[in-house]
Amino acid sequence: MDRRVFLSASFAAMAVPHTALARRLEPYEGPEVTSVIIYKKRRKMYLLSGDEIIETYKIELGNNPAGPKQFQGDGKTPEGSYVINRRNPNSQFHLSLGISYPSVRDVAYARAQGKNPGGDIFIHGRAGKNQGKGRDWTAGCIAVADHHIEKIYMMVRDGTFIHIYP
Repeated sequence: MDRRVFLSASFAAMAVPHTALARRLEPYEGPEVTSVIIYKKRRKMYLLSGDEIIETYKIELGNNPAGPKQFQGDGKTPEGSYVINRRNPNSQFHLSLGISYPSVRDVAYARAQGKNPGGDIFIHGRAGKNQGKGRDWTAGCIAVADHHIEKIYMMVRDGTFIHIYP
């Protein structure tokens, strides 16, 4: 191969966004996911259809996982009931599903302490680059393996309730 052609092709490949190189997402045709349950201490996430567990995933949490998220920068993962309220196919962490943190109660508590509650909490992948960062490494989000977030992303719809327990 001509060196110029090789170099041009190499530079063009680097210019393509990471998400364009990702695997094709498979459509989900199983039972509707009606809720997501997270147990922080167990490091487990369960996708439920009614009362039936249809999938279970190992998770990683914020870098300071004990207790509920209260303030911006505390490294904690929220606890409580929220809703999946957005999705990001161009996430720097492969794919992500937004969680409706902070709630009205979360905001009121933080403001009463004179602090910001933070936000931008997601269920997301690792994007490969975050391999080996340890058990809990996020800023408060819930992380799963990239191949798992691909499936979760297709299974869980906006408006799905998510309950996060200690």
